[in-house]
Amino acid sequence: MSASAPRTGLIAAAARERLAQDGPNELPRAGQRSILRIALEVLREPMLALLLAGGIAYLLLGDRVEALILLAFATFSVVVTVVQETRTEHVLEALRDLSAPRALVIRDGARVRIAGRDVVRGDLIVLEQGDRIAADAMLVAAADLQTDESLLTGESLPVGKIASAADTTAAPHRPGGEGQPFVYSGSLVARGSGIARVLATGPRSEIGKIGQSLGTLETEAPRLRRETTRIVTWCAAGGAAVSMLVVVLFGLLRGGWIEAVLAGIAIGMSMLPEEFPVVLTVFLAMGAWRIGKVGVLTRRASAIETLGSATVLCTDKTGTLTENRMSVAELWLPTGEIFAVGPDTPLTGPFTDLIEIAALASAVEATDPMEIALHAARGTGTSGASLAYAYALRSELLAMSNVWDDGTALMIAAKGAPEAVADLCKLTPEARAALTEAVEAMATRGIRVLAVATAAAPDRDWAETQAGYAYTLTGLVGLADPLRASVPSAVAECRSAGIRVVMITGDYAATARSIATQAGIAAGDVLTGTDLAALDDTALAERLKTVTVFARTMPEQKLRIVQAFKAGGDIVAMTGDGVNDAPSLKAAHIGIAMGKRGTDVAREASAMVLLDDDFGSIVQSVRLGRRIYDNIRKAMAFIFAVHVPIAGLALLPLLFGMPILFGPIHIALLEMVIDPVCALVFEAEREEDDIMHRPPRDPAEPLFSLPMVVWSVFQGGLAFAMLATVFLAESGSGMPEAEVRALIFFALIAEIVALILVNRSFSASLGEALLRHNAALRYVGTAIVGVTALILFLPAAQTLLKFGSIAWIDMGFAVALGLGLLLLLEACKPFVRRGLVRTAPTPGRGLPAAG
Repeated sequence: MSASAPRTGLIAAAARERLAQDGPNELPRAGQRSILRIALEVLREPMLALLLAGGIAYLLLGDRVEALILLAFATFSVVVTVVQETRTEHVLEALRDLSAPRALVIRDGARVRIAGRDVVRGDLIVLEQGDRIAADAMLVAAADLQTDESLLTGESLPVGKIASAADTTAAPHRPGGEGQPFVYSGSLVARGSGIARVLATGPRSEIGKIGQSLGTLETEAPRLRRETTRIVTWCAAGGAAVSMLVVVLFGLLRGGWIEAVLAGIAIGMSMLPEEFPVVLTVFLAMGAWRIGKVGVLTRRASAIETLGSATVLCTDKTGTLTENRMSVAELWLPTGEIFAVGPDTPLTGPFTDLIEIAALASAVEATDPMEIALHAARGTGTSGASLAYAYALRSELLAMSNVWDDGTALMIAAKGAPEAVADLCKLTPEARAALTEAVEAMATRGIRVLAVATAAAPDRDWAETQAGYAYTLTGLVGLADPLRASVPSAVAECRSAGIRVVMITGDYAATARSIATQAGIAAGDVLTGTDLAALDDTALAERLKTVTVFARTMPEQKLRIVQAFKAGGDIVAMTGDGVNDAPSLKAAHIGIAMGKRGTDVAREASAMVLLDDDFGSIVQSVRLGRRIYDNIRKAMAFIFAVHVPIAGLALLPLLFGMPILFGPIHIALLEMVIDPVCALVFEAEREEDDIMHRPPRDPAEPLFSLPMVVWSVFQGGLAFAMLATVFLAESGSGMPEAEVRALIFFALIAEIVALILVNRSFSASLGEALLRHNAALRYVGTAIVGVTALILFLPAAQTLLKFGSIAWIDMGFAVALGLGLLLLLEACKPFVRRGLVRTAPTPGRGLPAAG
């Protein structure tokens, strides 16, 4: 159907046939998982299974307190994970709702309103201001039509549309750009009206292609979870093997099979690292709470630890770096005078007249962002005239004029594209050259330019067209989407932390480069979407090293850029707010959506949401992410260290043919000290002093690095050596078994406290570590002292634990062992500090120098 064809639309029978052939105008429904299925998948994870198994084991042993604590953690973890996974199932649902609004169509020559899902290829859809377009279509008629395609392009300004002069269905077309005859599903009619013939529906539309892309992307399993699962599985398998071996050897060599089983359970409990999943659950839950306090909602807790290792931050421009609103930035007069508009620089003289005429040339009830900005710059003043007539913007003349009547004469105010206004004013070559030079100067600074002119009507009758007046050029008005005030300092802090900031936008190259310069993004190449399309993956990987701004990009290109960075070994954070950003948000390691201006689709596809749309909150989140990861490593180091003496003391009596030192109840009591220490004390530790002045963690570096494991085993081994020496010496000297057990138990508690203090900081001195504020440590320390006192002064507790009475001198000796361990390990810390604190990432990954 051409533009001149009769507009009777499809007949109802043909519409039904096409609906059956093409399917409904909606995104295909993915097979959604039920809550039960999600829960079962969560329960199959080794970490959670181990946590549940540990709780059940304690329950079978009759230790209900420890069992209930572990089972509560397990239940909390299941609930949180199920809720988060269920929310991610809503991504395509949100997109589907957006892509299928109701539509007014012409069928059998009559206008009928139908459900968006019933629109078919070939339908004529009627478009009015405020309508959300139901399908991709080509305009056959348009009257001053503008559509807001920000959902697809990310750009805040509506784009003008024109009717197709011929059948251009086969011509390549994408969202964005002025003067196109194509409109797109999901976009909004900002002004005017039109009739369009549907070209594509459902998954074949532009928004449908984005939906298909989302459906094929899988969210990566977080590295921290993978690493922790692996180490827990190995430790659990090793502990189970050792326990079975102990049971068999004890039973065969000593003949007491009941004692053999108890010994095996004690050793299994001593080697069971159930603190790992507890630490991960509590740290990430508390991390989400802490990050929420700075205005960031965490939708996937795994993104918290990944934040600390981010090496590249790919940021959208509109609504992320900028405020997503237009404001008057610069004024130019034909005399060559320029005025930079600022909050503390009031307009005077001819500049005031220029803004006045620009506002008079705009719609009285403005909906266009640029016209809203012009009215805001003008203020509340009025001209005292009434609007008599308006000339709309046309494809053949990109300018509009309003005729104002003050009761005695008609005044015409015009604004539009500089070249169109120049034609109306019939400028001389010299004047046109000066105008063009000023326009180009503004454009290079990312400013959008409108030319303004005025004319006086010779009589009370207005002309048939705008060309019927003798216009005089008033000047140029430059408008810009202002940069957020917090952005430059946030970008600078990212660079000092070794995080490369890259802009990806659908805007023009000159505008993008200008905003990038204002934001402080490192100087580099600008790569347009057209140039990017011509590059293969190898060439793109090479260009990534120098490009800092990607301009005029399409949604699939944003996704390709993110995937290219990931393929190069980078940990990628991506910010965005539109539907066009959703695939790249989901594909990135950390997708960060805007909370206020962001679409539901972008928020559902992301791992985090900026509640206040403040770019600076990202930096605070990175800081907290690094702190949380550091504290997880400290807790893990402590867990490794503390299990060495516990397991050693459980095995030592078996090797020397001596009575069992610690049974299950002793191990359970020790775990009641260890668990809160890991979950509370280390989580509350403050950040290291250099946390934002060191490069991101190398993505290839494991959580359980060899230096950390060696250092932890060394700590635990030294503690075990000291305790084993005392145990063997006191047992050999004839100290009763019950007294030896009490002495070693209290000495072990003292050494656990020493291990806490040693692992609180990677680099702080002992004095700094003792003075560092940590309320949780005080509470845990008080609880340890209280429990120790109860055991000392309650005979029933001593009987339950099979402790003998212990002299005060022996208690002093136990405390001295802990103090000695603390001093020895602090003396060793400078020699191992280099291995504990991360070094710079591997070369060749494109990170800029910090600065």
